Amino acid sequence: MIELRHVRAAYGEKPVLVDFSLTLPESGVTVLSGPSGCGKTTLLRLLAGLELPQSGTISGIDPKRTTVLFQEDRLFPHRTVAQHLTDVLPRNRQNELDDWLRFAELSGEANQLPCQLSGGMCRRLALARALALGGNLYLLDEPFTGIDLPRRRRLMTALRDLKAPVVLVSHEPEIAELADHVIGLDGPPLQVKL
Repeated sequence: MIELRHVRAAYGEKPVLVDFSLTLPESGVTVLSGPSGCGKTTLLRLLAGLELPQSGTISGIDPKRTTVLFQEDRLFPHRTVAQHLTDVLPRNRQNELDDWLRFAELSGEANQLPCQLSGGMCRRLALARALALGGNLYLLDEPFTGIDLPRRRRLMTALRDLKAPVVLVSHEPEIAELADHVIGLDGPPLQVKL
């Protein structure tokens, strides 16, 4: 069980989480939905172990087996689409390259550099790279930015088929409709909408 208990986090004098408690589902796709600036990204960073709470506890997560997709694509300008994927695939899984290219709907773009791709294509590559890395938990911050609705739906279906839980931030109602669980948030400080 992934659980936050009485967590406090702040940036300087600005509290983001104050006595925040939440239990996350252990399977399926969970969408964290809330207004910009309410603390969703800070929550993901805490879950990933990239930020430490000032007080409280976070349990049920192994940061070494947690995969994070940031809001920015963070692609290497000198690496091709295929190289971005093979860079994270273990040697015994290199044969999965074509599967990940199909997942990202980039099969014809394997030799392209990020500067030759559209914004939506770069986002799909970043998402595929994160998922290809593997893990026991996927934390995805706005994974569908710049991606058209039909592709978002296809990608959500693929996320639901993963064997590990997925926690993602999205403002889009159609994404929430396709999720297994939706947690409404508000803030700051971050709080669960009842």
